Amino acid sequence: MREFIVEADGGSRGNPGPAGYGSVVLDAATGETLVETYEYLGVTTNNVAEYRGLLAGLRAAHDLDPSARVHVRMDSKLVVEQMSGRWKIKHPDMKPLALEAGRVFPPGQVTYEWIPREQNKRADRLANEAMDSEGSASSIRKPSAGVEPGTGAPADARAAKAVADVRAAKAVAAPGWAPADMGAPATFVLLRHGETPLTPQKRFSGSGGTDPALSDIGREQAERAGEALARRGTIQHILASPLTRTRQTAAAVAERLGIEVTVEDGLIETDFGAWEGLTFGEVRERYPDDLTKWLADPEAEPTGGGESFAATATRIAATRDKLVAAYAGRTVLLVTHVTPIKTFVRLALGAPPESLFRMELSAASLSAVAYYADGNASVRLLNDTSHLRP
Repeated sequence: MREFIVEADGGSRGNPGPAGYGSVVLDAATGETLVETYEYLGVTTNNVAEYRGLLAGLRAAHDLDPSARVHVRMDSKLVVEQMSGRWKIKHPDMKPLALEAGRVFPPGQVTYEWIPREQNKRADRLANEAMDSEGSASSIRKPSAGVEPGTGAPADARAAKAVADVRAAKAVAAPGWAPADMGAPATFVLLRHGETPLTPQKRFSGSGGTDPALSDIGREQAERAGEALARRGTIQHILASPLTRTRQTAAAVAERLGIEVTVEDGLIETDFGAWEGLTFGEVRERYPDDLTKWLADPEAEPTGGGESFAATATRIAATRDKLVAAYAGRTVLLVTHVTPIKTFVRLALGAPPESLFRMELSAASLSAVAYYADGNASVRLLNDTSHLRP
């Protein structure tokens, strides 16, 4: 029985935004590339584009040999786990695509494997070419010699030239500066945890205090955030601070999205030292000199040796760099706290430390920052609480 390997990927620049997929079918025995296909999808989400890439790859393999065994390799944990039957498929846009993909070959003929992004470069390249083409599609079947019939030219070269021609035409026709081809950004959707009993009292609640759980209101807020994110259908991974309130909020969202939660220690809230559990007024009354220094100097620590804003910024920057590298081109939900979220935004804007005191960040609010391959960042959203309204 013949065996194929299907490598597939999809992406969206904006999520939702201009999207495309790429798929490659390989001969499992020889490693020969048999088919490459890509398509521009218009405006949709990363997850939908990934499923469309899977579907195209399976169909291409079926056209070659419907009796073959197929091993799918993708860097989308979501698609691999859902198609393997280990994760539930809840989003309405992905359910029909998954069902359709499952019907291309009889049950048992297709297996799935998650691979790191760097091992899926061929499909990723085709997906980016699809997004660059904005309207064209290509499906190239390659004969064993790797030469396009009747041309004497390698099929890869002809495909690359066609894409280059489209890209050049777009650059000439587009007014102003043409965007750099940097691929899809890593997008961090930043969700502050829901309310705890300390939140409405405006008490310092960091990593050095009592680690309170969500209140009844906080649990409802987390549910609403999960509903809103499920409707958007853009989240591919969920990471959470190790504190109870963030893990509870993340769990509520994960239940709606069918995605597992990974704990990330770098997302923990600042340690407010001896100020934990106190209101701002109580701190001013008990530790006036320390509070004055803290408000004026990002290097100043809270009373009792807590974490300075400068130390928090160093920690968040290191966490950001690690996650951007790990989730390039993906949309990741980071469930965290006031200071880390404000710090992500401040660093993205290149704003001074005092800007932390000039941002409002409500419980269970959503913010978003996109990070590009050239190191630039774009703040997409700040303190969105529309999902909490009746």
